[in-house]
Amino acid sequence: MNTTTQKKIPRKDFFKYIINISTSAFLILIVYPIVSFLKPPKQREVEVSDVKISNLDDFAIGDSKIVRFGNKPIIVIRKEKEQFIALSAACTHLDCTVQYKKDESIIWCACHNGKYDLTGRNISGPPPRPLDKFVATLKNNELIITKASS
Repeated sequence: MNTTTQKKIPRKDFFKYIINISTSAFLILIVYPIVSFLKPPKQREVEVSDVKISNLDDFAIGDSKIVRFGNKPIIVIRKEKEQFIALSAACTHLDCTVQYKKDESIIWCACHNGKYDLTGRNISGPPPRPLDKFVATLKNNELIITKASS
């Protein structure tokens, strides 16, 4: 004699189960493309060994410029006729773009009031670490910016 009993699922519960699975699958099919569209695409990292700034005539002493080093922004500050400072322009807190405040002689992030000195060291605010450094070399009236060796 076979004493195993099979528990039958009521028809109502079975249809609820099928409807729930179908609804979930339908929502995934609708939501996934919307989320994929709204999410920005990943940018491939561009390998760059150096960046050249040729036209230094319109780069006055005390001014700063944001230039691209591959995919990353860097801030270049002209301190003297032949002295340039080059640092990452992405704040180490939330990657906001920093700016040079000439009157205070600091680099400032407007997002959360983070402040850096001109060596890139974080001096106040939420930034957890200093800005990345770059080497700026003046050669034949052309500024060449390269990565600083780690």
